[in-house]
Amino acid sequence: MVMDSAPGTPQLQNIIPTVYLGTTIYAAPTLGTICGIMTLALCYIYINWRKKVAEKHGEGYGNHTLNEATIDPDQPTPPWYFSILPLITVLAVSFYLSFIYKWDPSMIEPFQKMGLPLATKAISSVISIWALIIGLIVSILLAIGLGYRFMPKNISIKSALNAGAIGSLLAVMNTASEVGYGSVISSLPGFTEIANSLYSVGEGMPLLNAAIMVNVLAAITGSATGGLGIALEIFSAHWLEATQAAGIPPEVLHRVASMAAGGMDTLPHNGAIITTLAICGLTHKESYKDIFGVTLLKFAMAFFAVFLYMVTGIV
Repeated sequence: MVMDSAPGTPQLQNIIPTVYLGTTIYAAPTLGTICGIMTLALCYIYINWRKKVAEKHGEGYGNHTLNEATIDPDQPTPPWYFSILPLITVLAVSFYLSFIYKWDPSMIEPFQKMGLPLATKAISSVISIWALIIGLIVSILLAIGLGYRFMPKNISIKSALNAGAIGSLLAVMNTASEVGYGSVISSLPGFTEIANSLYSVGEGMPLLNAAIMVNVLAAITGSATGGLGIALEIFSAHWLEATQAAGIPPEVLHRVASMAAGGMDTLPHNGAIITTLAICGLTHKESYKDIFGVTLLKFAMAFFAVFLYMVTGIV
């Protein structure tokens, strides 16, 4: 829900469209919020139904304590709101830097003069990314400041940061391998033909076409980020032209594409699925059925967003 529906979410799936569509991470806030609430409600109902079915069959938590942390009952814990403040800080700082702070366009001129291939042509295309990075840095520093006095005496800031960095490697490598796999697939000669044939599906209806294309590419690559990036790299110009001709704001295209990326990306070969099951000590056989159930609900929400906009015009 939060990954791609909520306006302002600092996820890559919400940032990537800003580069291609000239939008911000707060694109289509009303449409995104409604769809996010719908996703939350449907998934909550489904998961609780599955929980009752499991209890009826005598299933419990199970013996899956492979990565459970050992908690010292004598160790003081921080107040609950300490965990909320860094999250609010990310949103507040990124909002301020995106809409209130005035960026100097000449800031990127030194990088452009270097002839760097990745240097942006206009600062407007990277404001959302810079705002998010700065917001994350500020929130990390705030989290360290708030939590420092609650750390166990035998653990230093250095060791905690090292443990966090090491723990991130599994997620980073799994995700990177899937994105690399998707990039290889997209470079094959037959991929262009497949992509062009898919583009003809829903032709004349750019929002529907975007929902289909991004879902298919996310499924092929096993990555929401990879599928969304490939789709926008190839088709963003076509979609923008079609939406402008139809009088559809680019913010709606942003939200639909972002939500579609979080649909069929969670197939069995998805990096996040592999990482989650590894951390929980579970297998695909034990858990994937219910993951796929939630995936189908999430898949449907991108098309619900298209329907909702076409019927109401809500942005």
